[in-house]
Amino acid sequence: MASSSDFQQDRHSFSGSPQKWTDFELPGDTLYYRFTSDMSNTEWGYKFTVTAGHLGRFQTGFEILKQMLSEERVIPHLPLARIWEWQVGVACRQTGHQRLKAIHLLLKIVQCSSQGDCDLTLLKPLWQLFTHMENNSCHDTAKPGILLPLHRALAELFFVTENRVTELGSLQEYLLALNTEDHLHRCTAQ
Repeated sequence: MASSSDFQQDRHSFSGSPQKWTDFELPGDTLYYRFTSDMSNTEWGYKFTVTAGHLGRFQTGFEILKQMLSEERVIPHLPLARIWEWQVGVACRQTGHQRLKAIHLLLKIVQCSSQGDCDLTLLKPLWQLFTHMENNSCHDTAKPGILLPLHRALAELFFVTENRVTELGSLQEYLLALNTEDHLHRCTAQ
């Protein structure tokens, strides 16, 4: 089975008992398959089920939103405030590569948004994650100077966001909104 008629793209081959067959995904809207028998058995053949992709799947949504944010003529027609709010929630709930992709989209939204499009204070949970990672990286002497991909992505997001709020003249409100009262007391005491 493959996604191209020449069986060169996204090829999956199976043979033998049903236990050797595994689920897989193919991109696109067409599946090409070929059945070849070695005539070693007289059973009826094979059976498989094809299910269309789901719009709610993370990867599908990521690709669609990434493409929409790449089109300058589309951006003015997007409800960026709602997308921002939803995407911050996604970045907070996801882990691993999905969290990295969500942060990548947040960065694109910050870069293409105008004043008031995004409630940047919603980043507070990600800011807490970032500061926790910052504090722990200071204590990790085994790998000095090496940042994990998530740490790098968050550092870039907050760097760009800080520059953005500075341009808009609301840096102080932004920083106050991201930090906890306890953190502000510690900083004042220092």
